[in-house]
Amino acid sequence: MTQKIGKYQVIRQLGRGATSIVYLALDPFANRQVAIKVVQQDVLGDQEHGRRFHKLFLTEASLAGKLAHPHVAAIFDAVADDEASYIVMEYVEGGTLEQYVRADNLLPMAKVIEIVFKCCKALDYAHRHGVIHRDIKPANILLAQGTDIKISDFGAALTGAADTTQVSGIGSPAYMSPEQVQEQSLSHQTDIFSLGVVMYQLLTGTLPFKATNNYSMVFQIINVDPPPPSIFRPEIPASLDAVVKRALHKRGEARYATWEEFAQDLVRIFNHLKTPEQPVPDTEKFNTLRRLQFFRHFGDVHLWQVLHVSNWTRVRAGTTMIREGESGTSFYILADGTVEVTRNGRMLTVLEAGECFGEMAYVGRRDFRRSASIRARSDVTVVEIRADALEAASEGCRHCFTAAFLELLVTRLDAADVRLSELLERTP
Repeated sequence: MTQKIGKYQVIRQLGRGATSIVYLALDPFANRQVAIKVVQQDVLGDQEHGRRFHKLFLTEASLAGKLAHPHVAAIFDAVADDEASYIVMEYVEGGTLEQYVRADNLLPMAKVIEIVFKCCKALDYAHRHGVIHRDIKPANILLAQGTDIKISDFGAALTGAADTTQVSGIGSPAYMSPEQVQEQSLSHQTDIFSLGVVMYQLLTGTLPFKATNNYSMVFQIINVDPPPPSIFRPEIPASLDAVVKRALHKRGEARYATWEEFAQDLVRIFNHLKTPEQPVPDTEKFNTLRRLQFFRHFGDVHLWQVLHVSNWTRVRAGTTMIREGESGTSFYILADGTVEVTRNGRMLTVLEAGECFGEMAYVGRRDFRRSASIRARSDVTVVEIRADALEAASEGCRHCFTAAFLELLVTRLDAADVRLSELLERTP
């Protein structure tokens, strides 16, 4: 007989800790695999630590359905009763970042930067929803595939308007900020410090603060500046040393003030690392979309969805991308460069970065015939989105596209009216 936890059918055990067991299970109603963290009942009944663990459980359970971000592991359900206490979470295959903090198994530098960038974006989202994680470490960052990550385990989080430690002794000492080890009031900058520790470890294979006991660890976190990562990995540029140093600054006011500031410093370094032969990385894609006029009303969550439903292509000058009369099911946003629009051999207009073409493939008929040709005037980067791929995005994301298309239509009608008026004025 198949073991069940509530309505969920257990497939196998994924792991076991001091306070809980994690299972892989099937949600028969949603027809998806999930991870279920079951709290051991004897832990909750422990006289010394029971109240503390119960508080952690309730904190994580309270976030069910509240943090919807592609780089935050979703919490689908939570149950707390006399028979069992468990949390149902998104299942992420691939393991945690723990496997990549050893000196003999380090990730490429560019990949580390992209992973940390996505962590910044996810934790910024959480912060804007009133959540400070407080336990950022490699074990709580899941790596799905490539550089796709998921922040997990929000049991230690501060939520709502509280700015003080809710439960003392929370977090992993090696990753705590100076203010956290001293049990002072916390802000999002404690997570910035912790992510700085994770970044240091991913780059070097060693912790910035190492000690044989917690007292020595606390002393180092408060008083000792670690050597720059380039000491352990000479190819690390001075600019990246500076980013890590700032994230690990002892004083919060000298640390990064915002997640966006941290993220943009990473982007600048990343852009100097990549070579022209590399595919467009997610870090560059996200920041390109954020700058484009077409996407100015899209939130971060919807922009990440755009990344997942789009194909990015670099096209050389002179290349015809769309031919008049052919059928098509994709539309395009110009990320950089310029293209010219022609019909019957006559040039109609020139489009620049941030403008859209071929959108009737989505808003019109699915067997839409192209009414004009599009030719690259310069080397360009185009974002291609298939109509059927966009249908798989969330309703909110599709609404953003609909609003952007309507605004585009109004702009083009206004421009056509101006051209018509000018033509009429010149007509005797």
